[in-house]
Amino acid sequence: MTSDLTDLATEIAIDPRQAIGIPLALVGAVFLSLGAQFQHRGVTKVEARTEEVTGGLNVRQLTLLLARPSWVFGSLMLGLAIVFQLTSLAFAPIIVVQPLGAVALVITAVLNARVSKVKINRASIIAISMCVGGVGLFVTVAAFTAVDKPVTDQNLVTILIVLAAVLLAFGLAFGFLRRRSQAIFYILGAGVLYGFVATLAKVVINRTQHGNFEWLTLTCVLGLLLAAALGAYFVQNAYASGPPDLVIAGLTVVDPLVAVGIGIVVLGEASQAPPAAAIAFVVAGAIAIRGVFLLARYHPQLDR
Repeated sequence: MTSDLTDLATEIAIDPRQAIGIPLALVGAVFLSLGAQFQHRGVTKVEARTEEVTGGLNVRQLTLLLARPSWVFGSLMLGLAIVFQLTSLAFAPIIVVQPLGAVALVITAVLNARVSKVKINRASIIAISMCVGGVGLFVTVAAFTAVDKPVTDQNLVTILIVLAAVLLAFGLAFGFLRRRSQAIFYILGAGVLYGFVATLAKVVINRTQHGNFEWLTLTCVLGLLLAAALGAYFVQNAYASGPPDLVIAGLTVVDPLVAVGIGIVVLGEASQAPPAAAIAFVVAGAIAIRGVFLLARYHPQLDR
């Protein structure tokens, strides 16, 4: 009996390094929330003082954002969020720390309600609860089943090929559909792209830690920068067409699900997880994504 309990404790023990990565990710979530609120304020002010946004923010509007103190301060906050997130990835697997950004959704929802003086309706509260609850279940299961593995050259080539296809697909979609695009398009696009950014950042950190920084790693850095640039542009357009908590809902759900999906399928971070954990991952992900679409439908600040 004692032996069985010892084996069980060994199976569910969390790596002490993960205990460092988790609080770092939570601090990053706080900065993410603050950055989103300030950037949204800057984008809406620029939009109000220029022509109506059709087909995405233009070069003039993007330039005017640099003159908005709120947008610049928000960018600094997002910069700090990225620093904490990357640092957390150096200590724990993507599958553990990336979903913790959902904490930012709750903070952003409260901040946005106070700033905009718009009460969060019941449907939005349910949607937010589904997002946070789904992601919370996901990270709870992941914390006890995930393992951190070195990234092979084959893993990296696979990720880069998939990223190239994703960049091409979103580029074409934006080119043909941008005048009809709504907030949800930009949110989903940014979430998918930032999922790859988190994965590639983890890859670069992992390979650097193992002294393997060469041309393939440099290609990874280039892919990271391209995905981050297009993702950032999508985020600014999402701010122009939707409230900040909706934007954060998409990012903190879609982003980690994409990153974790890559971690599971390509990197094998859940290779030791039992079948029950796989079922929990699917159920939790479905709940969280459903929450995003419900929030996009019932948010009180969106026109019907």
